[in-house]
Amino acid sequence: MDQPGQPRKILVIRRDNIGDLVCTTPLFAALRARFPDAWIGVLANSYNAPVLVGNPDIDEVFAYTKLKHRARGQGRLAALWQRLALVWNLRRRHIDEVILPGGMQASALRFARWVAPRHVVVASVNLANSAHEVERSFACLAKYGIKETPPACKAIADEPLAARIAATLPAALAGRRLIALHLSARKPRQRWPVERFAALARQLHAAHACGFLLFWSPGAADDPLHPGDDAKAAELVAQMGDLPVAAVKTHHLSELMAGLSLCAEVICSDGGAMHIAAGLGKPIVCFFGNSDAARWHPWAVPYALLQPASCDVVDISVEEALAAWRRLPTA
Repeated sequence: MDQPGQPRKILVIRRDNIGDLVCTTPLFAALRARFPDAWIGVLANSYNAPVLVGNPDIDEVFAYTKLKHRARGQGRLAALWQRLALVWNLRRRHIDEVILPGGMQASALRFARWVAPRHVVVASVNLANSAHEVERSFACLAKYGIKETPPACKAIADEPLAARIAATLPAALAGRRLIALHLSARKPRQRWPVERFAALARQLHAAHACGFLLFWSPGAADDPLHPGDDAKAAELVAQMGDLPVAAVKTHHLSELMAGLSLCAEVICSDGGAMHIAAGLGKPIVCFFGNSDAARWHPWAVPYALLQPASCDVVDISVEEALAAWRRLPTA
């Protein structure tokens, strides 16, 4: 692949998970600083693209729908036609360079070929296995002479939406320090038990009189396309019935970002919500089961990480979680 020059139009392709895209936002900031007059676009997917809304380092976001993310009633042909139209739109823009921060992924390379840029840039810097995902993504920029430490991740909450969510909260939460509890996790070994969230909240409230906002992946557990934790959330609310708590059901990623922005700290397992919280600059207590803590820990924010030897968060006690929260500089 050719050496990049001074591009006028740059397209970054990041079409995987929410956390991966959040971990790429330092790259966008560095690109904007290096090429202040360039057009910088991002090709993402319909699932992760909302984390880029309001990002000042990006000129335009293009999102396609993965077949597994199709809405009910949307056929395969309609989704594929939408994708073809998007690629044709990008191809007509005569992109100078496509950057693939996720590496040599077959699907990302395929999109790059379809867009037909003048150059394709893929990270070629050899990094240690312990390198963070932010550093792995940022390594692409070495070809532009950008080799500094990556800045913090960036997620922009919708302030009017946050204000509307705040206006719906119970009066019992008014004036209290709010702590976010996010109970969902994709991997079974990263799901902390509901009763421990309740016990932790009880101790935090007794010691600090704080309130709680509860977040989770909405939906029924048996939904074949988008399984959720509505039942677990209802159970947790019932167990916290005498505490100042509000369940914030987030049907859209923008609602999750806005809701998290109202909180002083976040307690959650490794996952997309954790990286969004980091992008919002929130101190985090995070539970890691069988995921790589060196690669995926919160980037450039205060955090306390708990990962038991068993690599199953069920072995993290309430006392350990409370001690971790007290280690945060804001506690």
